[in-house]
Amino acid sequence: MTTPLPGSPGTGAPTGAAPAPRPTGAGAVAPAGPETPDPRRWLILTIASAAQFLAVLDLIAVTIAFPAIGRDFAPASAAALSWVLNGYTVVLAALLVPAGRLADEAGRRRCFLVGMVLFGLASAACAAAPTLVLLVVARVVQGAAAAVLIPTSLSLALPAFPPRERASAVGVWTAVSAVAASSGPVLGGLLAATDWRLIFLINVPVVLLAVGAGARLLPRTARGPRRALDLPGTALVLVCVGALVTACVQAPEWGYTAPATLAVLAAGVLAGVLGVRHVRRAAQPVVHPALFRTPGFTPAALGLLSYFVAYGAMTLAASLLFTDVWHYSVRTAGLAMAPWPLTVLVVSAVSGRIVAAVGGRGTAVIGALGFVAAALWWIVLAGDGSGGTHYAVRFLPGLVFAGIGTGLYQPVMFAAAGALPAGQLSLGSGVLMVSRQAGTALGVAVLVATMGGQQHPEFGALRGGWAVAAVASAGAVAAALTLRRSARPGSGGAAARPGEDAGRRAR
Repeated sequence: MTTPLPGSPGTGAPTGAAPAPRPTGAGAVAPAGPETPDPRRWLILTIASAAQFLAVLDLIAVTIAFPAIGRDFAPASAAALSWVLNGYTVVLAALLVPAGRLADEAGRRRCFLVGMVLFGLASAACAAAPTLVLLVVARVVQGAAAAVLIPTSLSLALPAFPPRERASAVGVWTAVSAVAASSGPVLGGLLAATDWRLIFLINVPVVLLAVGAGARLLPRTARGPRRALDLPGTALVLVCVGALVTACVQAPEWGYTAPATLAVLAAGVLAGVLGVRHVRRAAQPVVHPALFRTPGFTPAALGLLSYFVAYGAMTLAASLLFTDVWHYSVRTAGLAMAPWPLTVLVVSAVSGRIVAAVGGRGTAVIGALGFVAAALWWIVLAGDGSGGTHYAVRFLPGLVFAGIGTGLYQPVMFAAAGALPAGQLSLGSGVLMVSRQAGTALGVAVLVATMGGQQHPEFGALRGGWAVAAVASAGAVAAALTLRRSARPGSGGAAARPGEDAGRRAR
């Protein structure tokens, strides 16, 4: 993806915003006019997207390798084995916000390259792990590295694009994530059939290429102002996010009303309450409340949370339908899901033009309605028949609706980070990524709860999961509609556009 998507130049978010800053030297930032965007912007996006691809792929592909990993480390318990996935998931979610603030203060380019190197080393350690304990430790380090990579990848890419192209840029970034998620089961199955350790080894050459290209091409961003480390606030964020995500991912195994689940959940809620109180009073909090007063940012965070609750429930329900109800193989199930990311690729290529035509608010509403339509389609029409005609007529259209929703909703909402001040881009991206991780974990947990603990659910239980997805998608619609309320006076009632508020402040 080193060249612009068709129609990218001159499309995307409407013009009128001030240009994004473009680094011209070590630590220097100079303004780039809207007609002179960074000529390296698509290469920068390619490097940033590579980090996103690896982080998402390693989250998905490993689940397919569980049986093979279990055989190698027998007689490991299922609970111990689950931490190969959960250790990565929990640490990634818990560290996104602190890692985003660190990147803003220490320099995004430096943090990105360090995170990429650490991810590569952890991947090699996973592949070479002689025991399950060491594998889990290496996965935890991988999760910490991914927590640095994901917010910095978006915050490095966005400033390289003029506001009119940002919707297209985030569309590409979103499409890469969707492709990684959907190809995870297929790629994981193919590699695990030979040796599960290959799932981690394939990361190493990609990391080497990304580090080499990144050292040469990524802009040297200026360091942010040094602030005192907010240790209490950071600890509360870690406990809150980590505990809530842990409760979600472990509840199916511990039991939804088990003392351990309720205790961890209570700890997360208490830490969240104390954290909100802390950031309102602290002089230099880890997350400043002003972040959520940026036009469009709070609706984006809440909308992404709702969207990914639906996403987590829908993807797991579809996978279980294919493998447990229709008895597809893992590879066939992965191919059956392929129309979703393929639709995302097509829609992402024109998302900038759609934003230019109907605005960010309208685009996000259409995208969220696509998710509602997908869930309702499967509730009404999908059944337990497994023939090709049944799939093509009763299930495939829902995948297309979901792909349209993904390709339109995520770019607008993630582009809300572009409206933040330059010194908070990575932090804001980290907050949005917490919405993604927490929402997905919650969606999966709620779906498993609706199945009543069944390992091989009946179709009726999956229909309940799609009902959850429909409700959550309606919440995403509501969040998109509130974007209008973020408009500044005199804007004609239009939704705030990515970069618009930041541009006004710069002027």
